[in-house]
Amino acid sequence: MKNLFKNIQSISFLVAILIYSGCATNAITGRKQLSLVSDGEMQSMALTQYKDFLNGNKVVPASTDNAAMVKRVGQRIAAAITKYYASKGQSAALNGYNWEFNLVQSSEVNAWCMPGGKVVVYTGLLPVTKDEASLAIVLGHEITHAVAGHGKERYSQQLLAQGIESVGGAALGSNPKAVSIFNSVYAPSAQVGVLLPNSRKQELEADHYGLIFAAMAGYDPRVAIPFWQRMAALGANGQKPPAMLSDHPSDEQRIAAIRQLMPEALTYYQGNK
Repeated sequence: MKNLFKNIQSISFLVAILIYSGCATNAITGRKQLSLVSDGEMQSMALTQYKDFLNGNKVVPASTDNAAMVKRVGQRIAAAITKYYASKGQSAALNGYNWEFNLVQSSEVNAWCMPGGKVVVYTGLLPVTKDEASLAIVLGHEITHAVAGHGKERYSQQLLAQGIESVGGAALGSNPKAVSIFNSVYAPSAQVGVLLPNSRKQELEADHYGLIFAAMAGYDPRVAIPFWQRMAALGANGQKPPAMLSDHPSDEQRIAAIRQLMPEALTYYQGNK
């Protein structure tokens, strides 16, 4: 029993060291995050899964009005993020980001962004966003998850939980276990699995900086409140809750937090009108 206790202590100590040494401070949020993989590894795996997703789904032609709108809004958000990071002296944090924006035919009310700036919007979201400004709120939120390293943080947590031997080997993309964990973190797996939930802290960061990026792109951040109210109404009316809400805070909590964040967001909007 003594030996067992010592072994447990040793393992716990090793894990604690790994967690401490594997933590990185986010360039923008200033929060320490578990980071056991490089941005390059994440972007490489993301690109593979992104291409597979596009090949297996119906991409709306770029010549259509809605697809053009998605690209236009996305490019404005990306330009705002680039400007924001440059203003903080953190441009290097966006290395490897080659932005792409696609509209995919699907009834799901959803959108997502993968590491490296690969963004997909589902057509089912557009009747809820209704206008460009509300779409900007969504894209600002989802892109923040990527640039703030939320997916990498969740992926690292799962690697640690399921076996630290997965880290630091050859290419993670050739490790079936690592690929399975990756697919459980990111949206393309939503049709065949369950996405790992974002933490409340991650969601607040996505709402916070998403509002700033939308405002910097010239979109009125105040549309965020009626947009999230429309999203909440979908579930309240007995419809299947939108995929975007499956792991998010309650509607009341989100809207209350956004109201508190609004004065700051408006300063960016007024400075970019």
